[in-house]
Amino acid sequence: MRMKLILPLITCALCFVTTLPSLLSEKSLNPHQEDLRVMSFNVRLGVANDGPNHWDKRKELVVQTIRNYSPDLLGLQEVWPMQEAYLREKFPGYAYYGRSRLSDAKEGEQCAVMYRKDRFELLGKRTFWLSETPNEPESKSWDSSLPRIANWTRLKDRRSNGKELVLVNVHFDHRGKESREQAAKLIHRRVAKLGTSARVVVTGDFNAGEGSPPYRALVGDCLVDTFRISKPTRTAEEGTFTAWKGKRDGNRIDWVLCSPNFRVLSAAIDHTEFDGRYPSDHYPVTATLRSKPNP
Repeated sequence: MRMKLILPLITCALCFVTTLPSLLSEKSLNPHQEDLRVMSFNVRLGVANDGPNHWDKRKELVVQTIRNYSPDLLGLQEVWPMQEAYLREKFPGYAYYGRSRLSDAKEGEQCAVMYRKDRFELLGKRTFWLSETPNEPESKSWDSSLPRIANWTRLKDRRSNGKELVLVNVHFDHRGKESREQAAKLIHRRVAKLGTSARVVVTGDFNAGEGSPPYRALVGDCLVDTFRISKPTRTAEEGTFTAWKGKRDGNRIDWVLCSPNFRVLSAAIDHTEFDGRYPSDHYPVTATLRSKPNP
């Protein structure tokens, strides 16, 4: 009689031991459904005369680099219409929002965003110019060499009980120092108006390094630098401009910033290369974030 009782218990125990590894594996693969994977990637304009690094010769490398990280949110810089078409084709599971910095929304360089359709619902989108007249298409101010824009996308996160998220993607001027600083202040003012409870992610090519006036204007009370939080000790290999040669020194000019109500789980510079070939003249940068509990 006692054996009849013991045998079922042994069987149940064996079943639990057998299934435990798979349960642990599933948990490790998906540690938290709300975790947010963010990538910022300057893909280098496709009309540039880059010889062996021309868009047509590296576009598959760009796609593979994005797929390797599999972001939930992706901020793209220097996207031209044919690049947009290619990325839309290769990533049908993502929604795309891009707009040219010129008056004609379909001509010229975009500062675009992509986000997972199955995770996010679009609540609002807009483009504004990084100038003294932000609502005027193709406007530029200060010492900016070109019109520069920011894409402002408001999303509902289905994996986070419908919480809202604002994604801002930017590309600061490559020549104008005053333009970069004023653009940073403009972004900061707009983020600050959202209040401390807003969840905000800012991606971009800022053409400025850590500690520069644009960096100091943005990073502080409203936004934090995900890379520096993840890696507090600075090194000599934090540059994000590859020069097509795998260069790692120089300034970290591509950033993922976020509001302080996110916990930074990790952040990195993605040094992906394919037998000495690079997907772009910039390294993409990444961050994995998790919302902090409400106070």
